[in-house]
Amino acid sequence: MPMASSYWVHDLSPFLIRFPDNPLGIDGIRYYGLAYLAGFIGAWFMLRVYDQRGKFAINADARATLITAVIVGVLAGGRLGYMLMYDLDAFIRNPLLLFRVDQGGMASHGGFVGVTLALYWFARRQKYPLLKLGDAIASLAPLGLMFGRIANFINGELWGKISTVPWAVIFPGSPTSYHPDLGGYYPDPRHPSQLYQAALEGTFLLIYLQWRFWKTRTPAGQIGGEFLLGYGLVRILGEIFREPDASLILGISRGQFYSIFLILAGAFVIILARRNQRKQNTGT
Repeated sequence: MPMASSYWVHDLSPFLIRFPDNPLGIDGIRYYGLAYLAGFIGAWFMLRVYDQRGKFAINADARATLITAVIVGVLAGGRLGYMLMYDLDAFIRNPLLLFRVDQGGMASHGGFVGVTLALYWFARRQKYPLLKLGDAIASLAPLGLMFGRIANFINGELWGKISTVPWAVIFPGSPTSYHPDLGGYYPDPRHPSQLYQAALEGTFLLIYLQWRFWKTRTPAGQIGGEFLLGYGLVRILGEIFREPDASLILGISRGQFYSIFLILAGAFVIILARRNQRKQNTGT
């Protein structure tokens, strides 16, 4: 292994602005919170473009209601999902931990469930076709995922496995081991897996789904299904380089295990979308 001192040591602050000695207990503006904000603003803007270009009709009032519902779904589903899927014992001992968002802990899989429920509520309330609505939101979801993973990297959390690649990063909060070249115990260089996942779950899926949304003709539900299936696959791939942040299930990380269900759900939605299209084409 090359000398640990030859790798970049992560020293990024999780704060854009710090508020020292704030009487309200607010310690500052964090990049993680800004990542969520950027994702929601980006989704609102793109929905506006969809409406203007005639790809998905949604007026300003409905757009505001939809984004509000998605925000609630992401935050509530993500937090509850984390407690149930990654920290169940602590949640059982103290259910009020659900509201301790200052301690972190959000699960993307739980967020997907929350957003699905939000879309179902909005579709019923506003009389929108659920599958078509799901396609529009699915085509935008990777934007928020990308910002979130970049924020994970800035926070120095959810680091990767130990690695000797030239671009490995030393995260000060990661476990230590003895390094003879430094004469003591120090963190090992690791894959910047947060950036791998930002590229896979964010950039790659965003480009692919935007191409599908704008340049191809698909039955309602196809894009939503492809998002679920695609996210499940790239999440499993990204987890290969990531240090598991909870105990394994059946020998694989929890992120990989839960992604299997997303792949199955995506395949089901794709089959449903194509069956509905065949029924429309045959008039049955």
